[in-house]
Amino acid sequence: METVTQLTNQLVASYAKLGGINHLDGKNLPSKRAVTAIAQDLLRLLFPGFFDEKLIHSSEIKVETAALLDAILDKLEDEIRKSLEYQRPADLAKKDISTEAHKLTVEFLGSLPRIREILQTDVEAAFNGDPAAASKEEIIVSYPFVEAISVQRLAHELYLKNVALIPRIMSEWAHSRTGMDLHPGAKIGSHFFVDHCTGTVVGETAIIGNHVKMYHGTTLGAKSTAGGQQLKGVKRHPTIEDHVTIYPGATILGGETIIGAGSTIGGNVFIMDSVQPNSLVIYDGLDMRVLSKADKGAALDFQI
Repeated sequence: METVTQLTNQLVASYAKLGGINHLDGKNLPSKRAVTAIAQDLLRLLFPGFFDEKLIHSSEIKVETAALLDAILDKLEDEIRKSLEYQRPADLAKKDISTEAHKLTVEFLGSLPRIREILQTDVEAAFNGDPAAASKEEIIVSYPFVEAISVQRLAHELYLKNVALIPRIMSEWAHSRTGMDLHPGAKIGSHFFVDHCTGTVVGETAIIGNHVKMYHGTTLGAKSTAGGQQLKGVKRHPTIEDHVTIYPGATILGGETIIGAGSTIGGNVFIMDSVQPNSLVIYDGLDMRVLSKADKGAALDFQI
């Protein structure tokens, strides 16, 4: 039987051989555990009373909010500093990085009231779009969609500030909890709702307009990623205009693909070309058909 010393030697030898998956003697990376804890605390700030273990009275809200903000500011600033050190040349002064980390953190926390405003429209869209919802409170405390879109909107703010690693850690944590993969780079408008949530994927360069409703298993993806890193920064994912509904299992691919405003995309369709506004796209079991809602008999009332 091999001893611990022998097992250690074998494993350390693999570290030398397979260096691409080590992070030794380098810069300290943001902590997944710390970023996850920060994301949970940010949800408490976005939805006071919903993600807390105890009831918060309105007379206490200012003190509670100040204490939580202060704690988040210190923790998040430390993680953002690590992110900046990871991104920047070694000769950049630590004082400059610390100053920038503080500035970015304060700016990010200053965006929370604006994020709350748009999240209120998402909750409204969920309530108005789901007859099974008993109340808005039920949506916030029990619908995985709320966590997924909340974390995406938070991560998107950091993504726009070019903060490395942290936005993806946040969004992948939400992905693991909700089954919904929303890249922090995606631009998502107001009144957004994904019913049932599970298996939905929205890629980095996707653009989603206002009042868009999607269902489980929907993919807004790229036509091909064979180009690898050469495609970085290129728009690879579709644009969904306002007031579009996309039913389960639909796959929409390509950076040049635009789904026109007011369209309905039926379940299990596969789209790689743009669709005109007010279109109805259906799969009848044999072929995919694109109809105009203005045509007589084309405006079907889909329900699920």
